[in-house]
Amino acid sequence: MTRPDNEGKAGDSASAPVADARAQNWVDRYAPAWALPYLRLARVDRPVGFYLLALPCFWSVGLAGIHTSAVYPDLRLLVLFAIGAIAMRGAGCTYNDIVDRDIDAKVARTRSRPIPSGQVSLSSAIVFLVAQCLVGLAVLLSLNGFSIWLGFAVVPIVALYPFMKRVSHWPQAVLGLAFNWGALMGWAAVAGGLDWAPVALYVGSVAWTIGYDTIYAHQDREDDALIGMKSTALRFGANTKSWLTVFYTVTGSAMGLAGVLAGAGPVFFAGLALACGQLIWQIATLDIDDASNCLARFRSNRDFGLIVFFAILLDMTLASSL
Repeated sequence: MTRPDNEGKAGDSASAPVADARAQNWVDRYAPAWALPYLRLARVDRPVGFYLLALPCFWSVGLAGIHTSAVYPDLRLLVLFAIGAIAMRGAGCTYNDIVDRDIDAKVARTRSRPIPSGQVSLSSAIVFLVAQCLVGLAVLLSLNGFSIWLGFAVVPIVALYPFMKRVSHWPQAVLGLAFNWGALMGWAAVAGGLDWAPVALYVGSVAWTIGYDTIYAHQDREDDALIGMKSTALRFGANTKSWLTVFYTVTGSAMGLAGVLAGAGPVFFAGLALACGQLIWQIATLDIDDASNCLARFRSNRDFGLIVFFAILLDMTLASSL
């Protein structure tokens, strides 16, 4: 498998970028030396994960706004979910790296991460994890009572995720369950409860994550096989494009159903169709044997998410002007 250009070099020194990080990213360029390993541990140098965690929250807040005939999504909630996504994405990555520190040291793409490379000690990583969780808790406690309890309900799924690749070929499914909890949280924060629209949105979002994280996992396919780790990339193998077609079809269908149940207008569905075209492009141009290609298609899911969110915003704006 062809690897990205910085693969195998990232761990040579603390000043070299970590694998997956773009060259000359703002963290590596401007962060003070003492903070750099911690920002890398929280994946601040690789911001696509923030979008993938935050956007389902934003979609849900927006669809709940459509359902309640709001003129625009609740800006306070969007800010809170953005802060929460930054904190909890960082906390999740830190927790994952703590659990996987021995495995990461054996995988070419991950051995440059701060813990296996020795840039951050285990005890310091645990303190950093707790600090990020406290920020996330502060955000959660700013929401209504139903949302608070709903937020705590995802903790067992998050805790389970890093261990799944040791026992199942479907860790991407567990990641999807955890990573898209915001598709439920956003609606609950607006409405104080749940409905079928956010459930449909959640189903579609989980299928989306299984798809894009399968693409991501193909970067590690050979190393994972050697050390006995499991993934959907290994499970699907040469049939990956067929499986992606299934999961991305569920994504588009379930998100369309969520729009119907929320009362979205034609602008939302036109935007969703455009976003689904982006998913089709991913499948059509994917080369599972080229890690750079896989990484680029994985990152492009930010674009899918933003297209859907702006479709919701435009739908709300036009509906309010009629």
